[in-house]
Amino acid sequence: MSQTTIGLVYDYDQTLSPSYMTDEVVFPHFGISAPQFWKRSNALVSEQGYDSELAYLKTLLDCLTPDPPTNAELRALGAKLQFYPGLPDMFEELNAVLTAEHRAFGIKIEHYIISSGLKELLEGSALRPHVKTIFGCEFAEDREGRISFPKRVVSHTTKTQFIFRINKGLLLPHEDVNDHMPSDLRPIPFQSMIYIGDGPTDVPCFTLMRKYGGNAIAVYNPQDETRASFRKCYQLHAHADRVKYIAPSDYRPNSHLRLLLEEMIVEIADGLLRKRRDEVEAGTVSAPGY
Repeated sequence: MSQTTIGLVYDYDQTLSPSYMTDEVVFPHFGISAPQFWKRSNALVSEQGYDSELAYLKTLLDCLTPDPPTNAELRALGAKLQFYPGLPDMFEELNAVLTAEHRAFGIKIEHYIISSGLKELLEGSALRPHVKTIFGCEFAEDREGRISFPKRVVSHTTKTQFIFRINKGLLLPHEDVNDHMPSDLRPIPFQSMIYIGDGPTDVPCFTLMRKYGGNAIAVYNPQDETRASFRKCYQLHAHADRVKYIAPSDYRPNSHLRLLLEEMIVEIADGLLRKRRDEVEAGTVSAPGY
């Protein structure tokens, strides 16, 4: 395996967007009260012991009964999602930091999203053309095509499973991520990954990156006047030691976050280039002299 791919992996809510996706597009479309929704969802967790993601999906289905939408309708709503400044342009602009020599050796960038939100919304968003794979919660459909039951749940703890899927190139649900795979056969080593998240729900992924030599950035909303978003990141950096870097969620050129991402990409790419040169030199046999 050439291992020449750099993988950028993103959380979604509060990381790529200042809003929660369901609050932004689903609740207004279906006339759902956000405060009432989250009150009901949180009660399932505190009073009945539900996992938070399952409580969220159950409450959503309850609110949409008796006339739930199809997955295609959810996907169409995704076109309304809004993002932090600089997105989605950044996904293509980052390619410019790779030099001609990097590209000649096959070095490239791939983007992935791992979210506890609804995958169908992201599949319909303006981000989709720029992202190789999106992992998120999914609904099965009944005979009439209406969403009927959670088919896949992505929690903050199971997010790490999808990082291993990216690491091993096992992106399809039927592929067993627990199958043994030697490190030199894994398409994207952890050292070639950058994980971008916003808070405590990303701690398992931050920890995984730190353990296996990957890179991680915690981002915060600079428009949050309460500073709660910043404090989460500050705690992760200064006290919990989960990440080396924190930055405002501004993905435009020359922003602090873009500078960090570009520098990390170049550093990873240069390391891959040195490795590939060594491999080529080691495999080259000099012609006999005269």
